[in-house]
Amino acid sequence: MPGPPSRDPALGSTGPGWGSTGPGWGSSGAAAPLLAVNDLRVNFRRGRRTVQAVAGVSLAIAAGETLGLVGESGCGKSTTGRAIVQVERPTSGSIHFNGIDLTSLRGSELRRARVGIQMIFQDPISSLNPRRRVRDIVAEPLDIWKKGSQSERDRVVRAMLESVGLNPDVAGPRRPREFSGGQCQRISIARALVMEPKLLICDEVVSALDVSVQAQILNLLEDLKAQYGLTLLFIAHDLAVVKNISDRVAVMYLGKLCEVAPAEVLYRSPAHHYTQALMASVLQPDPSSAGQPAPLQGEPPSPIHPPTGCRFRTRCPRAEERCAIEEPVLQEIAPGHAVACHFPLPTGGSSLAGAGQMGQVGQMGEVPGQYTPPSPPAPRQS
Repeated sequence: MPGPPSRDPALGSTGPGWGSTGPGWGSSGAAAPLLAVNDLRVNFRRGRRTVQAVAGVSLAIAAGETLGLVGESGCGKSTTGRAIVQVERPTSGSIHFNGIDLTSLRGSELRRARVGIQMIFQDPISSLNPRRRVRDIVAEPLDIWKKGSQSERDRVVRAMLESVGLNPDVAGPRRPREFSGGQCQRISIARALVMEPKLLICDEVVSALDVSVQAQILNLLEDLKAQYGLTLLFIAHDLAVVKNISDRVAVMYLGKLCEVAPAEVLYRSPAHHYTQALMASVLQPDPSSAGQPAPLQGEPPSPIHPPTGCRFRTRCPRAEERCAIEEPVLQEIAPGHAVACHFPLPTGGSSLAGAGQMGQVGQMGEVPGQYTPPSPPAPRQS
């Protein structure tokens, strides 16, 4: 198995302006962040109308960090990830990766610059070519970039399949349709890692998998992160999964970030009413428990015609006239904890009933940083 790839210790400057909303809620490290996104906007045209999928997102991720990005379906999480890797070209804003502004590049320059960013997509089966064998799927990035000789590529592919828990002699000659969803996701991870990326964007990588399989994939990501020195942007809507794998969590609503905080802080005492509502929407595993607040009601507004001022005001129990006139911006209320709300919740206390009961879909195991399911198979031991 190959050792961890070499890393360039100099991340380089991300350019002026990335931290216009304040570095306190950005990357947790003192050095320049590996990824710095500033005022990212992505619009889609539908006839004469414009859909504001991402409406001014700014974030920063330090090398070696895992940032979780959560929110309701349709809030723009996946579009943000796809825009970072330039699958969707941003309408405006800047994306600095390793000191290079990806939005200013085109063609071969962009392709070379983003080799260090790889993405794992939500559907593990449809993201793999059904007509190709697994060994060829994993080797394709190496073939495209002509990395090493054929024998060296074969050796790397075998080592990578072994590192994700697949037998290269058994899995290599087979096609994706012969594998389960969890196994296909392992193949997708192997394909993403053969180019030794610095940043891995995981877009709902466990949402289509059973709970026990989710635990296996999350443990695998944690192991590979430590082995290869990866930085992760983990996009999901499962609050338990995000809590257990992330160093920091960013909450997104209708194309905008509404709260950013360290994972433990966010889940212990959310400051935004939307974050609190997300916590309340988690079902408690105890059917006899009482007193759980009612979850958030109503559907999100249309991104074609978003509300004026605060986008959450139409569903917020605390909304006042100011919320319809003035748009809140992310402001730091505690070290590393920022919220975009005119009337944030008091912090320091416990969150809603049920917010801490995240174990019905998964919980922390005895080994720090390891995610284990609440039912067999048994928690992992290192």
